[in-house]
Amino acid sequence: MLKFFNSRVYLPRALVLLVLVTSLFVNSSCSLFNTHKRVEVPQLLEPLVKANKDQLIQEINRLSTTKSLHGNIDIQFEDTSFAAVGLADKYRQVDGAITMQRPGQIYLVIRFSFVDIAQMASDGEHFAVAVLKGEDKYKRFVRGTNSAVYPKLENEAQPASAKGTRQKTEKETVSALSNLRPQHLTDALMIRPIEVAPGKIYAQSEYFQEEADTQPQAKKGSRVLRGYYFLEELSEPNENEARVLRRFWFDRVNGIRLARVQTYDERGLLVTDVSYFNERIFGGNATASLPSRVEITRPQDQYKLSISYQEPTSVELNKEYRREAFILENKWQLPEVDLDAQNNKARR
Repeated sequence: MLKFFNSRVYLPRALVLLVLVTSLFVNSSCSLFNTHKRVEVPQLLEPLVKANKDQLIQEINRLSTTKSLHGNIDIQFEDTSFAAVGLADKYRQVDGAITMQRPGQIYLVIRFSFVDIAQMASDGEHFAVAVLKGEDKYKRFVRGTNSAVYPKLENEAQPASAKGTRQKTEKETVSALSNLRPQHLTDALMIRPIEVAPGKIYAQSEYFQEEADTQPQAKKGSRVLRGYYFLEELSEPNENEARVLRRFWFDRVNGIRLARVQTYDERGLLVTDVSYFNERIFGGNATASLPSRVEITRPQDQYKLSISYQEPTSVELNKEYRREAFILENKWQLPEVDLDAQNNKARR
């Protein structure tokens, strides 16, 4: 009788507890599934164009058909020595005239207010830089070899004093230009073609990057998701090891456009990072469709350079220049700095 009585007493309690637990679960579930909050995420830009590896290679080689180029440019130099602490020194914009010819030949005249402040040239193997204006301690004629690595020349300009960038003076701009190497511009402005041959491997992949929305109708601070193709140029494996030589970025929105090229050294460190913008028609008689603005970043050399062509249609294309056109002589009798001699002296 006692067992029966206990069963009759506890059974209703168990039922009540079961009902309460079930009710709580149902209410929680309804609350969980019926409550939501809309959040804003970067919009994926469309349409995304599809392309295979051969088509990407063809686009690079299309941009590599120009044999020579001569035109007027605007140049903005930025010293990124202090980028690790959030500082950058932006120098005064200057203009100039540039002449380039494959393979690796360049002659660049840099002006400010119609006065030459520097000239530099490379014949593909050696380079020379003449700093013509500024304080006497900065006027010099620098010689060197393209393939060599040199320490940065002394520059007494002071770092930026506040977070961000500051516009530097003409004198500081002149001193900074003495550390610019003309051969750094040739591969960036005249891209080397891809010749599929033994010794190199090419791999394609897809990538999506969140970035600022640069569309004309974009709201301030808005972000978008842009689709890219990567085409990576790798060395042929040696003892089961390969390394990345170049990485090409292709913007896929509304077409296939080469947007960026990164090059790497033997240790896999980034040497040059080049971005391309605003493709336009160059030339009058002979024409080509080329980027009209190029940004060159050299992380190891700690500078960034922005080059814009002043009037692309007036650029002269595919004229043949003699090798002597890319040799700079010290006709100003400037104090000479032989970087190769300095390096040899330092090794002793």
